Amino acid sequence: MTRVADVDEALHARQAAPAQYVAGGTTLIDLMRQDVERPERVIAINRLALRTIDAAAGGGLVLGALATNSEVAHHPRVRSEYRVLSEAILSGATTQIRNMATTAGNLLQRTRCIYFRDPHAACNKREPGSGCPAITGFNRNLAVLGTSDHCIATNPSDQNVALTALEATIEVRSAAGSRTIPIDKFYLLPADTPQRETSLQPGELIVAVTLPPMSGWRSHYLKLRDRQSYEFALASAAVAVQLDGSTIAGVRIALGGVGTIPWRAPAAEAALRGKTASRDAFREAAEIALRDARPQSDNGFKIELAKRCLTQALLEVTA
Repeated sequence: MTRVADVDEALHARQAAPAQYVAGGTTLIDLMRQDVERPERVIAINRLALRTIDAAAGGGLVLGALATNSEVAHHPRVRSEYRVLSEAILSGATTQIRNMATTAGNLLQRTRCIYFRDPHAACNKREPGSGCPAITGFNRNLAVLGTSDHCIATNPSDQNVALTALEATIEVRSAAGSRTIPIDKFYLLPADTPQRETSLQPGELIVAVTLPPMSGWRSHYLKLRDRQSYEFALASAAVAVQLDGSTIAGVRIALGGVGTIPWRAPAAEAALRGKTASRDAFREAAEIALRDARPQSDNGFKIELAKRCLTQALLEVTA
């Protein structure tokens, strides 16, 4: 393991030889123990000065890449202005894990598909071209949106569903310079290359996540799961709404637990703008959000569950 003290040193170390960055280690170390990830070298970046949470130019908020999930969830501005993010983070994992897990690490969290995490099983995400046994095997917890004939693995994160609804942007650095990636361009659908999960390029390091101003918005995260704690979502909904009286002036919707990526629902949002907030309008939007779902043998129940989850989340945020 190589330890680095600043971003430039981290980028130089990554250029010198193939390696992976590690901070909290709550995903990568698990995968290394399971022999799923086999990095030639690991670069420890948890000493980098990327843990701050600061006001952004224009009124938003900048989350340092190494800000822990606990620090973000309990930050006063996150709790008051970005409630959906605080709720999403606190619905996941345990306090001990949230104290270690970082913002950037969570962005790169890997799927919980049992075939991906079994090095003895075929998996196109882990070994391209080997097949996807989940399609005809155990798929109860897997995706119904954004799937392909090569992969139906679900994105497991709660944080990233909320960040999608908030239209966060991700700042990355490399030896070539800096660039900013809108979160809706960050995650890649599996298509026929499920091993490529994000638009990060080799050698790039996430340094920050920026949240836009959300003055006048209400937001909420609702998560449905098999048990109340330490469990991944079967379906979840991150919603943000602007109300003009009882009329929906603005709305953002992202779904979790059902997509191969954190799933934005723009058609459902368009159907709600200008409508009066009501159960019927929310249910109609939910139908639109799930109309392209492709269930497998054991996860068809997720479609109705996600519709009810989204409907209820919208009812609660507009109450």
